[in-house]
Amino acid sequence: MSISIRLEKPIEEALRKQIKTQKATLSAYVRDAILEKIEREKQLRPNPYELGKTLFGRYSSDRSDLSTNRKAILKEKLRAKHRH
Repeated sequence: MSISIRLEKPIEEALRKQIKTQKATLSAYVRDAILEKIEREKQLRPNPYELGKTLFGRYSSDRSDLSTNRKAILKEKLRAKHRH
């Protein structure tokens, strides 16, 4: 992919100076900068666990078999509700 960007003169000069100091190509330098930015933002974005960790176990039912016996538990709840 080819990208074209416009830089103000001071930014362009600083970039060229940095590239010359590191003895890198413009493409390699920009590619590394983009990858670094992507990684940094990935670390800032919370994963699904981080988003929900304050809620997990918050409303505990004190039953450890909810996931394995969900159908039987649901039937039990429905029968109790409709016994009247």
